[in-house]
Amino acid sequence: MGTNYGIPRATKNILFDEKLGGTIHLAVGRSYEKTGGKNDSSVHWDLICDLREGGELYADGEPIEKDGEFVGYDFR
Repeated sequence: MGTNYGIPRATKNILFDEKLGGTIHLAVGRSYEKTGGKNDSSVHWDLICDLREGGELYADGEPIEKDGEFVGYDFR
């Protein structure tokens, strides 16, 4: 979950953009051994979804992020 609202727009650098406030990041495939990951795959694919314009994220059926903002919290 991107929480860095100080980044105003995507930079085309995945390591920065995956932290952009109001986005969600998902990595599919190989994990990084240095971080304790055990998943072995021939690929590592980072995906980012921008929730800032109408997106919603739910956990256990409850909304936790809407329109890029955490429900009930103000991180700015």
